Amino acid sequence: MSTPSDRYAVTSSFWQGKRVFVTGHTGFKGSWLALWLDHLGAQVIGYSRTPHTNPSTYKALDMDSLCQSCIGNVRDLPTLTACMEQARPDVVFHLAAQALVRQSYKEPIDTLDTNILGTANVLEACRSTKPKAVVIVTSDKCYENQEWIWPYRENEALGGHDPYSASKACAEIIVTAYRNSFLRDQGVHLASTRAGNVFGGGDWSKDRLIPDAARAFSSGEAITLRKPNAVRPWQHVAEPLQGYLMLARALVEEGEAFAEGFNFGPPMHTAHTVEAVVDSFARAWGGDARYKAEPDKENLHEANLLLLDSSKAQNRLGWRPTTDVHWGIRATAEWYKTYYEKGSVETLRGLSLEQIHAVNQDGSC
Repeated sequence: MSTPSDRYAVTSSFWQGKRVFVTGHTGFKGSWLALWLDHLGAQVIGYSRTPHTNPSTYKALDMDSLCQSCIGNVRDLPTLTACMEQARPDVVFHLAAQALVRQSYKEPIDTLDTNILGTANVLEACRSTKPKAVVIVTSDKCYENQEWIWPYRENEALGGHDPYSASKACAEIIVTAYRNSFLRDQGVHLASTRAGNVFGGGDWSKDRLIPDAARAFSSGEAITLRKPNAVRPWQHVAEPLQGYLMLARALVEEGEAFAEGFNFGPPMHTAHTVEAVVDSFARAWGGDARYKAEPDKENLHEANLLLLDSSKAQNRLGWRPTTDVHWGIRATAEWYKTYYEKGSVETLRGLSLEQIHAVNQDGSC
C-alpha cells in the first residue's frame, strides 16, 4: 500500500506533457517553479509583468528559453483570460502578487488591487477555461497574528494588521467564495497554500533579509538588521514549491477532497531569529561578510513571531521538509556567490536543479 508521500510525489511520470499556467512566473518563486516544471517535462505557460528586479531569477536562468511567456498584469482581466484560454491549462498556479510587507505601506492601493482583485481575476478566468486543478498561493501573513507562541492551523481566524497581510486574508476569502459559488460545480478543484518566509538563490527583492544580505556581502558592506530578534519559520524555496506540486497532483487525482487551504512551513522547533539566520548566512558566505543591528527608523509594524502548523500537509499529502535551514542557507549562499562570480546560465540552472533534487529526494527531480 502506498503512503501519501508516494501517492502524490513530484515525478516526471505525472507532470510529463501537462499544460501548466503559472502567474508570476517572472518572479523569484515563479521562476523556480517554472524551472522545476520544465525539468519534469511539463509545458509551462507563464503570465506576468516583466521582472520587477534587476538582476532577476528569471533572467539569470534565461527562463524565456524554457517556457512560453505572456506579458501582462493580473489586474487586466481580458488579457489574462485570453492568455489562459489560449493556453488551455490542466493546472493553474497563481503566484503573481505584490509580495512585500513594507512596500504595502507605501503603495496600499496597488497592493490591495493586485493581491485581491488580481486573485479574483485569475479565478474568473478559470471559470471559462476550466482547468482540472488551481493552486492559489497566499501567505502565512493571512492569519490574524496574535504574537503568541502557538503555531497557526488552517482553521485559524484570518486578518491583517498591514495592507499586505490584509490583502492575503482577503484573497483567501475570495478563494472560498469562488470555490463554493462557481468552481466546485464546474469540476475545477481549487486549493490555497500558505508558506512562511521563503529564501533561495535569485531573489533580489528589496527589504527582504537574504537578498539584502547578498547585495551587501557582494559589495563588501554590512547589512543592517531592523528587527534582529524577530522569529520566522525560514525555509528554502524548493520546500514549499514541492508542497504546491504535491497538492496540485492530489487535486487532479482526488478532486474536492483536497480543495482546501494548506500550510507549508518548517518544523515548529526550527524557527530562528533574524540575527541567527544572517549570522549563519555570513558564515556560509565567508570573507568579511558582516552585519549590524539598528532600530527601524520608519517604525512600520511587522510581526515579531509567526509560526505555522503544517501537520495537515504532512498527514494528508505526506509532505514534510527534507532539509533544514542551515542547509538552505549554505545552498543559497552558494547560488548567489556563483552568480556574482559570473556563473553561466547552464551553471545556475544546474545548481538550482541540484538543490531541488536535494529537497525532492523521493521524486525524479
